[in-house]
Order: sequence, then C-alpha cells, then structure tokens
Amino acid sequence: MLEFPGPISEKPLHLIELPPPLPGPGQVVIGVSHCGICRQDLHLVEGEMALERLPIIPGHQMVGQVADVGPGVKRLKIGDRVGVGWLANSCGYCEFCDRGQEHLCEAAEFTGLHQDGGFGEVVAAYEDFVHLLPEGLSGERAAPLLGAGALAYRALQVGGLKPLERVGLYGFGTAAQIALLVARQWDCWVAVLTRRAGHQILAQELGADWVSQPQDKPPVKLDRAVIFAPAGKLLLSAMAALRRGGAVVLAASYVNHLPALDYDRHLASEKTLQVVKGCSRQDVREFLKLAAKISLTPRVQVFPLIEANEALAILKDGKMKGAGVLAVSR
Repeated sequence: MLEFPGPISEKPLHLIELPPPLPGPGQVVIGVSHCGICRQDLHLVEGEMALERLPIIPGHQMVGQVADVGPGVKRLKIGDRVGVGWLANSCGYCEFCDRGQEHLCEAAEFTGLHQDGGFGEVVAAYEDFVHLLPEGLSGERAAPLLGAGALAYRALQVGGLKPLERVGLYGFGTAAQIALLVARQWDCWVAVLTRRAGHQILAQELGADWVSQPQDKPPVKLDRAVIFAPAGKLLLSAMAALRRGGAVVLAASYVNHLPALDYDRHLASEKTLQVVKGCSRQDVREFLKLAAKISLTPRVQVFPLIEANEALAILKDGKMKGAGVLAVSR
C-alpha cells in the first residue's frame, strides 16, 4: 500500500494486512494472482502523478479469479479467470461513453489511482470493466497485456500501421516491447530507438530490424512512429524520420517539455501528430483476442509481491529484462 509518495529508493510501498473487500452492487471480488508493473506505477508511487486519494493500493494490470459477486452481477461467476486494466469505471452516458471513448469520460475512474489495484491479494472491481481472459494466456504473461499491451495495440491502430509498413518505436519499456511483437506479426520493418544499452540488446533479441539511439536517423523513412518515452524532445526526431503523409503517435503516460513544431519543416507535407492516453474496454478485449490468436508471449521478469519496491527500482534504472510482473498470491 502507498500511504505517502516518495523516491522509490526510500521504499514508499508497505506490506500491510487489510480486511478483504466486499463486493458492492455490480461488483466482483477478485483473488489476484499476478499484476504487471510499468512506468505509470512508478510515476504514481513517486508522486509525479496527481494522486486522487491516499492511502491507495497501486497496480492496474491484474489477473486473477472471481472469488465473490455482488448484487446485480450477471456476466461473471465465481471461478472465472479474469483481468482488470487501467480503466475502472465511467459514467456510461456522456458523449465520450456513447462514442466508445469511455477512457476520455470526465467522470472516469482508474485502477490504482481512484480504486485500489493489483498490488494486493484481493480487489473489488466493477463487473462491466472486468475482462474474461482467453484460454492459453498464463497469468504472468497476460498481466502486461491488460495495460501496456492494450496501449501499444491502440497506439499502432491510431497511427494507422498496416502490414509491411515501417515503424519506429521511441523508448523501449513494456508497451514498446509488445508493440514490436505485434508489428513483427504484421511483417512490418521495425526500428527501435532507445538510449539504454540493455534495452537495445533486448530489442535485437525480440526481432527489431534496426536499433540505435533516439537522436539517430533510421536508414529508411518511417511510415509511422510511436513515442513511448516521456521525453518531448523526441518528437522532433520522430517527425524528421517520417515519410510525407506519415504519422507520429505520442503514447507516453506523460510527456515533458514538448518542443515547438515548425509548420513548413514538420507538418506541411501532411505529417500528422496524434495522442493516445488510454484504452476503452473494447480496445482491451480486441487486443486480448489478438494476443491469444497469434500466441503473443511477452518476455517477463517476475518478482514476489513483497519485492514491489525493488522491482520498481529496477524498472527505474532501466534494468528490467522484459515486462515486470508481481506474483501476488501466496
């Protein structure tokens, strides 16, 4: 549990005993087996994100089994194998919810921010925002797909990536790693641009066609580029690497110091800039089906729940060997 944010080196997460939650109307209680960790968790724990409530249990990529159901639950039953992602609830009637853009709802609530998340053994969640998991996805490999994976998939979709195109991935955390696996399934040429040597090695192992530093120019013009790193200055490099009519997608949880764009140099050739800031339920469910169909298996590094602080510190140092996942259940 996070009671007060602080540097991860000071171990702000504490293991405590709490009474298990009871399911309210339309809710289920889930016994959590695994929960993915990502940069967004780190930003939250260290206080770089605005915190809606304290104390809070972080974690927004959780997998487990339904242990109890509340009044009005119809779709799920005890024993179902399920997952929960970042989006925890929305109003259901605003223009964004009507359009299927519920993650943009002004009343939206998010897992691990407004509601307790998966860095705990038991969690309550609204049935409508819980996802049944396809067969064949293990808990530790399904967890990263619910957050970072779905975000990566939506970023590629929003950017308009098509099979056999050329795409550049800036930054190489969990979302970018999964984006690489999806793009390779679509027979795309993939460039990975990341400053960390360990990430460069991992990108080569996962099948990237070209790997280099973020400021370097790829050997071919890119059809699409996705920026997963929080460094706003990468926008200029990505724009310069695009072909005419190409698209850049900003898909970081936050971006610092966005540079000014020059119309003639960056936009007049019909290059486009788009932003992805989350996923709808439909995005997550489409991606889970795709992941099962293509047997997508992200590389993971698993830690026991008690080592959550240490795992986030490894993530911060760029030394995570794949997607970080907490093994939560005892």
